Amino acid sequence: MDILEQDAVGVSALLEDRKLSAEELMTATLDRIEAVNGTVNAVVSLRDRDTLMTEARAADAAPRKGWLHGIPMAIKDLANAAGLPTSMGSTLFAGHPAAHDDLMVARLRAAGALIIGKTNTPEFGLGSHTFNPVHGATTNPYDVTRSAGGSSGGAAAALATRMVCVADGSDMMGSLRNPAGWNNVYGMRPTWGRVPGEPEGDMFLHQLATSGPMARSPSDLAALLDTMSGPDPRQPHSLPVSNTLPQLSNPLPRQRLGWLGDWGGALPCDEGILALSESALTQMQGLGHHVAPIAAPFDADLMWQSWITLRSFSVAAGLGEIYADARRRPKLKDTALWEIERGLGFSAMEVHRASVIRSDWFRTAASLFNEVDVLVLPSAQIWPFDVTQDYPKEIAGVAMDTYHRWMQVVIPASLLGLPVVNVPSGFGANGLPNGLQLIGPRGSDARLLQLAQDWHQATRWPQQQPPVI
Repeated sequence: MDILEQDAVGVSALLEDRKLSAEELMTATLDRIEAVNGTVNAVVSLRDRDTLMTEARAADAAPRKGWLHGIPMAIKDLANAAGLPTSMGSTLFAGHPAAHDDLMVARLRAAGALIIGKTNTPEFGLGSHTFNPVHGATTNPYDVTRSAGGSSGGAAAALATRMVCVADGSDMMGSLRNPAGWNNVYGMRPTWGRVPGEPEGDMFLHQLATSGPMARSPSDLAALLDTMSGPDPRQPHSLPVSNTLPQLSNPLPRQRLGWLGDWGGALPCDEGILALSESALTQMQGLGHHVAPIAAPFDADLMWQSWITLRSFSVAAGLGEIYADARRRPKLKDTALWEIERGLGFSAMEVHRASVIRSDWFRTAASLFNEVDVLVLPSAQIWPFDVTQDYPKEIAGVAMDTYHRWMQVVIPASLLGLPVVNVPSGFGANGLPNGLQLIGPRGSDARLLQLAQDWHQATRWPQQQPPVI
């Protein structure tokens, strides 16, 4: 039995039954990282082997804390894990160890996770391509000349290459979905508020980004989501614990899937993307679900203008202090400067108008969910691109007017804080993977995971076609 091929829930059961020790698991994990991480560069700030082995042996001797007890995890390098640097891919913060765990990381530790290091991310998480001046670029394990996506690219590549069995990520503009699709794994953006952020700064205005789980199976997504989620009394919009894992075994009624395709031609796609998606949907129909194409339900350009206004407003709020410091400003990459300067330039009424468009789209989506249970879009409009490229400048001959326009397919859900599960959809003729976004109404996290589980039992793409490294 190769323990690194096991799902996290299965590994947890082996540890609980004493059929596997945390020491054995840590040895296998560190050996795997030593063997493959030099190729993909997914795990960064790896802790000392002797220290980690001591912690694993201590876990074997200690009472069991929770389902993650003794399981190695690497935390995305945007979140604080005590004692490890949180570089956020920026030279401004490289080498400075965090004094405490973020709330989400503390919950993972409380469930028994052993934090071994961090996973790579773009600078400040901006852009869906994982490269930065601190740790370099993360490559795609299915073709190491190409991007692993981002901003949870390190987490996705670490999962795909079996360096970890479960991972955390975060998602403002597809960062749990695009890299999951490009690495043939699962990623979930939960209902906004399900996984609370840090109880600091503004907690009312900026409802765009969220943390969430990544894994090689929906059951692992559910287990990790249940650990990460739950209310924080210091935060106004946090939601109850999800308790999704027990629901995965419940019968799933026939689901009505609405296929949005390229949004009526508004979203240019590389050749083969839509064909792969439609092939997967045909397979879903074969599982008993109803699939039907639906017309573009909202003006894509209006939605885009709302998104880039609210996003830049949020980025400027988060990075404005650095920008205001003349000594630190030159350390910001061009795309960060562009976002901040846009965000600082908006009037209050411009932000209000963007939020009105968002509200109009929310009302439209609510009506759509009376007709379908799940909306479906590709997880990315293009295949993984050259890892040396900063971002794609065109798709299918259509010029991209911003550094993130090529990711437009993810914003319908992000703008509204809707739950989304990326499921692997297979491989193109080029041998590269992609995924599907399964989008549901607020609070439908468990049902989306049930649908993903139904798909996984029929396909098992991460197990059927792992990368060869």
